[in-house]
Amino acid sequence: MPVTPQQLIRWKEQGRSIVALTAWDYIIAQILDAAGTDLILVGDSMAVVLGHETTLPITLDEMIYHAKSVRRGVKQALMVVDLPFLTYQESLQQAMHSAGRVLKETGAQAVKLEGAYPAMLETVARLVQAGIPVMAHVGLTPQSIHQLGLRQQGKTEEASNRILNEAQALEQAGAFSIVLEHIPTDLALKITNKLRIPTIGIGAGVHCDGQVLVTSDVIGLSEKQPPFAKVYTNMRQAIAKAVQDFSVEVRERKFPE
Repeated sequence: MPVTPQQLIRWKEQGRSIVALTAWDYIIAQILDAAGTDLILVGDSMAVVLGHETTLPITLDEMIYHAKSVRRGVKQALMVVDLPFLTYQESLQQAMHSAGRVLKETGAQAVKLEGAYPAMLETVARLVQAGIPVMAHVGLTPQSIHQLGLRQQGKTEEASNRILNEAQALEQAGAFSIVLEHIPTDLALKITNKLRIPTIGIGAGVHCDGQVLVTSDVIGLSEKQPPFAKVYTNMRQAIAKAVQDFSVEVRERKFPE
């Protein structure tokens, strides 16, 4: 049976860890899904895969285009799509329109958005009331890179309490899960123990209910990885070697045989 938001909550209750990765096309999505990934995120981190330095330039149309491709490769995993920068922050009407387009045009089951200020809490609540499942995101929020940088968040007592309060408010607003990015391990543990909904960590330690990484980091395609990522294989090197071998055989007229 396909994974649902409700299934993630049951897995938290059962103590079963959740595996999440990102995808940007049909082939990657198909591989991740067949390998048993629980949640596939079409993240705005795809902007970097497309050659941008930050997540900010990617548009809603670009996200939808790639999400359609990912959807064709996903059979079992829960598919979540990021709402890009300034496609949901301007107004509730804008957020509803953007999230509605994502679900209607891509077949995704949920959207993800960043932040927990009062207007965003209202946005989450109204989206959920309209039948749009929402994954929340606190801590280091990449769409705020020019304000926060890439520094770990929640290191002071004041900042730690603020992030904890944000996470609890987002759960109260109706989010079915929450990404905790680049915060101290003890803070992630405290949030995870306080919430009924699952926490998905990225650079937040081992105590979260699940973990997510950018797939290009995991498989060694990225030029450089964040410090909290782990490279499980070096596909960048493997692809370069295959291309070099092919080039040699073509130039020496060994291919085709």
